[in-house]
Amino acid sequence: MTAGGTAESAVSRDRPTENELRSEQIMNPTVFLIGAGPGDPELLTLKGLRCLQVAGCVIYDSLVNTDLLQYVRPDAELIYVGKRRGQQRISQEEINQLLVEKSKEGKTVARLKGGDPFVFGRGGEEAESLTNAGVGFEIVPGVSSGIAVPAYAGIPVTHRDYSSSVTFLTGHEDSDKEDPGIAWDKLAPGAGTLVFFMGVARLPEIVENLVRCGRPLNTPIAVVQWGTYGKQDVITGTLESILQEAQSNRIGSPAITVVGEVVKLREKLKWFENRPLFGKRIVITRPRQQVEEFRSHLSGLGAEVIPFPTIEIRPPDSWKPLDQAIRQIDLYDWLIFTSANGVHHFFSRYRILERDIRDLKGVRLAAIGPATERALRDLDLTVEVLPGEFKAEGLVESLRGKVLKGSRVLIARAKVARDVLPVELSKQGAHVEIVEAYQSVLPSVTRDRLEQIYAERPVDMIVFTSSSTVANLAEILRPQSMPEFLEQTVVAAIGPVTARTAEEHGLQVLVQPAQYTISSLVAAILDYYTKPAK
Repeated sequence: MTAGGTAESAVSRDRPTENELRSEQIMNPTVFLIGAGPGDPELLTLKGLRCLQVAGCVIYDSLVNTDLLQYVRPDAELIYVGKRRGQQRISQEEINQLLVEKSKEGKTVARLKGGDPFVFGRGGEEAESLTNAGVGFEIVPGVSSGIAVPAYAGIPVTHRDYSSSVTFLTGHEDSDKEDPGIAWDKLAPGAGTLVFFMGVARLPEIVENLVRCGRPLNTPIAVVQWGTYGKQDVITGTLESILQEAQSNRIGSPAITVVGEVVKLREKLKWFENRPLFGKRIVITRPRQQVEEFRSHLSGLGAEVIPFPTIEIRPPDSWKPLDQAIRQIDLYDWLIFTSANGVHHFFSRYRILERDIRDLKGVRLAAIGPATERALRDLDLTVEVLPGEFKAEGLVESLRGKVLKGSRVLIARAKVARDVLPVELSKQGAHVEIVEAYQSVLPSVTRDRLEQIYAERPVDMIVFTSSSTVANLAEILRPQSMPEFLEQTVVAAIGPVTARTAEEHGLQVLVQPAQYTISSLVAAILDYYTKPAK
């Protein structure tokens, strides 16, 4: 029987059979227990990402990198159930009940947990509660912190020449247990590598028990705080020296502790901290929808990238002018785009109106820069004019002699934009029509959030990618001035127009690329931090 036939027969009866209910529970679980990995958002599995994207409710804890929440449905309910030592927000029993309640509301629930849900993640307890309540679930394994964090510190947990076994232990045992879960007397020198989760607070106890049970004082040990994050901090020593090292370096949680000869390989194999921008905190102000490529480039170079969008892209207040222009698109000689956003919103509306792409046959296309051109190429459209200088003035010069007197020109752009292009083309005798394809508005971010970012650790650089990002940040920070707030922060701008706006607000721009593209801006940031000062 076909899948369609099965569905039809199921709904034709008063009640589905027990087997069909069980099949539906397996195929369509209401709760996904997802391992989010140790912190680096790129370590989330593809399956974890897919499950996160379909969930109507996301329940996450303090060890989850909140960057992952950008993949959540806009209408999804977000519930934070983070727990930290001394700051317990919600008990495990309450979390279990919450999972049951939300699933019984008819929502697909994503329970996002740091690391792997079944490796010291209490995922087993949550799965038991769901089973007892008759709620369907699925386990989505994650990259365990016990493997990934040492790897990012350059420490292989096993190595043919050093250790053929690894033991994972918790450094934070349940105090209500009658019998201790760790048999310290079994962790003799021959036990290979030991990896302790959540053990910083009990590091003295761990060291004492290992030495008491036979581990030599010169046994290598490493403590890795915030492993896989841009703020990763690693200290190494021996069982004899590590407590002093941890105190001197103020190492705290979350951290993974590795004990064994494999720690000796760190100096030779460390790679994460060797990247050129490691340790640099860089705030990006561009719209949330456009941050991923930029963040990926900078993160790949080792920076801790913090999105703080000062612009939100929204549809225009009315589609009527754009719709009218699209319906008579064949009347125009030129269609000009000044941003990739303009391309996306224009052609999204073009499809909604069910227009034929062949109507563009006689219309010539111009783009202000490579990103805009790429957006058009992705639609299999050919751009005839791309300026050498990626700004309005450069586009005007590139169109000189091509846009003839009497030509009809349509510019699809943001609601608020510079008027250089339409003014200069009109001077050349063109009939220019501007339609609003989208608008850039002030998002719901707050000054408190930016202050929180700065309070966590100093910010090395803030990056502006348009004049609007500068003006909106000034508005967010009022009554405090930007020069005062950003006094210790290097300012980067994507091009001269943005730089000029920043300078008008009293900022000194120290980083500006020769070409006004994201890739050139990344290169300029890298040069600033790696090239010797003149």
